[in-house]
Amino acid sequence: MSDVMISEDAEAKLVEDALTDLLGAHDPADCSRIEFRGHQYDHGLAWVDFPEGFGGLGVRPQLQRVVEDRLREAGAKPVDPSTFFLQLAGPTIMTHGNDEQRRRFLRPMFSGEEKWCQLFSEPGAGSDFAGLGTRAERDGDEWIVNGQKVWNTMAHMADWGMLVTRSNPDLPKHKGLTYFALDMKSAGVEVRPLRQITGEAEFNEVYLTDARVPEEDRIGDVGEGWRVSLTTLMNERAAIGGGGAPKRGSGAIGALTTVWEDLPEDQRTGARKDEVMRLWVRAEALRLTNMRASANRRAGNPGPEGSVAKLAYAELNQAIFSTAVTLKGAAGLVDYDYTFRRPEDLSVTGAENGLGHAFLRVRANSIEGGTSEIMRNILGEQVLGLPGEPRVDKDVPWTEVPRS
Repeated sequence: MSDVMISEDAEAKLVEDALTDLLGAHDPADCSRIEFRGHQYDHGLAWVDFPEGFGGLGVRPQLQRVVEDRLREAGAKPVDPSTFFLQLAGPTIMTHGNDEQRRRFLRPMFSGEEKWCQLFSEPGAGSDFAGLGTRAERDGDEWIVNGQKVWNTMAHMADWGMLVTRSNPDLPKHKGLTYFALDMKSAGVEVRPLRQITGEAEFNEVYLTDARVPEEDRIGDVGEGWRVSLTTLMNERAAIGGGGAPKRGSGAIGALTTVWEDLPEDQRTGARKDEVMRLWVRAEALRLTNMRASANRRAGNPGPEGSVAKLAYAELNQAIFSTAVTLKGAAGLVDYDYTFRRPEDLSVTGAENGLGHAFLRVRANSIEGGTSEIMRNILGEQVLGLPGEPRVDKDVPWTEVPRS
């Protein structure tokens, strides 16, 4: 018992000493966000559970909260929302990349100097992600990639993409995949906007035409793309589901309570109050669930509890903003600009741009990061231990699987 306590105390002191050194040498007020986050990485305070030299100190992931709280108190600038995908790409490269790739990608990814996007879904392979058909063929020290990806969030701003390809079509669909880091500025990569019901083009299509990817940018072994992609997907679901401890009553439920408080007294009926309270309780339960799950997410390989949070988050947000618009009545239908635009960060997903925007944007919550139907399959099989749905194509070569 005492050895455990000494070990934990030593880890805490290691983090505190690193924080003291960082803040002593670099005042957040005198640095740009990118510059300061680079220093944070160099002091092992980017992902504290990562090994030393790769943005970490090799300590338990729970101590990341200490880092975040201390830096916020010191005046460090908030995380750039456009760097959301570092929560996915960082753990993936740490888990499956080699040391050279970790040195190349992790620091500029964390600092925000290089932004990432995700290139997974395809027009014929959304929920059935393993059925993807984008081909990668080896050509000496390079791979030639041809295909199309879709629903690629912020790909128009990305420097690098997490790309999964079919490298061996003669193997079953889960076994013939290979994962790459793709330079989004390379020849043969074309990004086209997808306009949403909000008027924005936050999502994109990406066309790959004889795009050449160096062998050195392959993440994981050839044919191991499915296993590598699972690390990305688990971190995505945990990140979308929250995975942290926001302030009680903040976020979507805060927007709803503001609408409630602004209602005239004669419209605050008992039935309406009961509905608002039910949603508040659900939001608080999800917040507490995310607090319990956050340690696994920071460790880099969260379990299926990320799917629980992701499913609950999607359905709760839709219910919250539907209720908020209903409470406002006709006023909830006006004061929103549907002009086409391409956003430059991911701060467009909540109520920051108004209730009308939020009501429309959260329609995507039950699709992005895995549909709610897929989340229920995952929870049924991996959490509850229920038998899986029949999969007649599991051991069939990909070339022989019928496709629409």
